Parts: sequence; C-alpha cells; structure tokens
Amino acid sequence: MGDYKHPEVLVSTDWVSHHTDDPQARLVEVDLDTTAYEKEHIKNAIGWNWQAQLQDNVRRDFLGQRKFEDLCGKSGISNDSTVILYGENSNWFADALWQFIYYGHQDVRLMNSGREKWELEKRPSQWIFPQ
Repeated sequence: MGDYKHPEVLVSTDWVSHHTDDPQARLVEVDLDTTAYEKEHIKNAIGWNWQAQLQDNVRRDFLGQRKFEDLCGKSGISNDSTVILYGENSNWFADALWQFIYYGHQDVRLMNSGREKWELEKRPSQWIFPQ
C-alpha cells in the first residue's frame, strides 16, 4: 500500500484479521443502514449508524466533540485505542475517519475496500442469531 499518501492509515483485511482479538483495537462498522451489521459482522466489531449516531441532525454536521467523545466512551474507545473503521459500499461512510482525526484521535485506520472485500475473501464473520 505504498502508493498512498499515508499508507499507515489504510490497513488490509489480513491486518484486520490478525487484530480482531487485540484488546487495544476497536473495530467499528459504520453504515447508514445497519441491517447487515445486525445480521453479521467482523468478530468483536461494534456498529455505528452514520446518520443516527455520527451526525448532528439539527445542524446537519458532525457531532460536537463532547457527544462524539461520549459515543466513543460508550463503545469502549479510549484515547489510546487503535480504531479500525470499515463499512458497506467500499467504505462509503469513511468520513467517520475524519471525525476521529478532527477531534485529535492519534491512531485511526481504515480497512481497505470495506465489508465487500472481507466477504469476497470469505473471511470469518460473527453471526447474530435472532432471539
């Protein structure tokens, strides 16, 4: 991935597969429609709804810093966490990465090609069974 301006930010699906049990890493699937996440997702990933959780729907802008920090805290993300983001449609809602950067998070990464690549490679997912 040396052709990218900041290759340290973009991680491979292989890299992610080796960090699903890393207590320092927090995988976050970001989508507008979280139906896919609710059915299955990468092991130990949490799911965020881009519109409902990452946007201030009154100002039509990013969440304010306090609300963003609250969301991160509730999701087990601390200042020293490595955050790995991924989602549907080749990471359509990867602008969550910019929120982390904007609010000063030091270690945030994006899984190259998102959920589609993970599924095409037939990597393991955590299935959620209806109650």
